[in-house]
Amino acid sequence: MALVNKVLVIGGGIGGMCTAIQLRKLGIAVDLVEIDAAWAPDGAGITISGPTLRALRSVGVVDEVLQRGGHWTHIDICAADGSVLNTAPLAPAVGAEDLPSAAGIMRPVLAGILAEATRSAGATVRLGLSFASITQDAHGVDVSFTDGGQGRYDLVIGADGVNSALRKLVRPEFPGPAFTGQGSWRAVVPRTRRNSTIFMGQTTKAGLNPVSETESYLFTLDRRPGLDFIPPVQWPSLLAELLEEFGGAVADIRHGLRDGALTQHHILYRPLVGHIMDAPWHRGRLVLLGDAVHATTPHLASGAGIAIEGALVLADELARRHSLEGALTAYAGRHYDRARLVVSASGRLGQIEQCGGSKEEHLRVMVHAMEALRAPI
Repeated sequence: MALVNKVLVIGGGIGGMCTAIQLRKLGIAVDLVEIDAAWAPDGAGITISGPTLRALRSVGVVDEVLQRGGHWTHIDICAADGSVLNTAPLAPAVGAEDLPSAAGIMRPVLAGILAEATRSAGATVRLGLSFASITQDAHGVDVSFTDGGQGRYDLVIGADGVNSALRKLVRPEFPGPAFTGQGSWRAVVPRTRRNSTIFMGQTTKAGLNPVSETESYLFTLDRRPGLDFIPPVQWPSLLAELLEEFGGAVADIRHGLRDGALTQHHILYRPLVGHIMDAPWHRGRLVLLGDAVHATTPHLASGAGIAIEGALVLADELARRHSLEGALTAYAGRHYDRARLVVSASGRLGQIEQCGGSKEEHLRVMVHAMEALRAPI
């Protein structure tokens, strides 16, 4: 007898969609609700590491991701002026040696691929609503929705992001995400290079990753005093100033920011936050997944990946355990170390960058984390 027959997934992001897909493979009925009626994420590029490609293959969408995105097996390390200092190979994930070492894709494109897969898997998707109230007992969970509807479920999964509303019911004492001291800048630009490329400046670094045959996205981080709102109209000039020391392809981008060829609509700025919760990640028949429980900065390009892995692990434990409590406990126990590695290593990389710390430590932390993540889940 199945542990659960009907599940509610709250949140239609990458982790929520992958969870719905995996549960449908088990024959579990799935309702997915998403507060955004357009089901449209921010339009920046996203880097997909080798381990994340491996996880997407388990979900069943890696071929389309590679077809519609960009991918690479090497990374060019460049000086600030754009001259290539070194070209280094990137190792693929263990068990996925036939896949590229890394890839990039526009986040809305990835979301669209997963949305189609979610619906094709047979999940019921309802947009523009969330839960209004939740009451659980020993046998199930009664949910009232913001549109006036109601439902009863065997399990409710909170994949509702870094500011998760369900988390307040599971772990009301948890303080939530903390600002890390950095902001992330991304801009969609024409593709000019084959490999992933990092430009090493004196005060910051910038990167270019392919996201399609014709586009790349520029990414860079800066130090910020707080979570102050930055009007989007200021984004082009502020990003151009941040890129002042760079030449080569980055200089061309800077000129485009200043002459109006690249506008605020090509740019995305976000302050960076992070957190990880110790176990338990559930309370009764309510369980958390993805950014709701482990939000990370983008230093290891693994935030989405660790959410996808969480979906795989949760579905696997629900399929093989004999009690729901045992499955939810095993999910957190099995997934915690990899999630903590991503959050803690990414956070340490950000600290080193902010204080101008040891480049040797920065490299050591990054290499250790990437090698650990290459190992099987």
